[in-house]
Amino acid sequence: MSYGTPPPPPQYGSPAPGQPGQPAGNSKKAIWALVLGILGLVCCGIFTGIPALILGKQAQGEIDASGGAISGRGMATAGFILGIISIIWTVLAIILYATGALSVDTSTY
Repeated sequence: MSYGTPPPPPQYGSPAPGQPGQPAGNSKKAIWALVLGILGLVCCGIFTGIPALILGKQAQGEIDASGGAISGRGMATAGFILGIISIIWTVLAIILYATGALSVDTSTY
């Protein structure tokens, strides 16, 4: 390389010179918390709501402790909140069904 010639372009996927490396990526627990929270809200109720709540809280702690090496706090929080909502909806549905305010017609014609 001689004076006056520009440096070669950086390789694909490598950080630009002078910049720190990129974070390791999203927390897998945060991703699973979000998926389970959505499933709990849509169809599975308390069966996936409780694991979403647990995984979301664990992922928030791990992300905070990583010092920025792991991302996905928003997904962890969303999974945590969706888990809470699905648990509340399931408990409310059980209470309404038990008191007779909600009925389920299981007969087939």
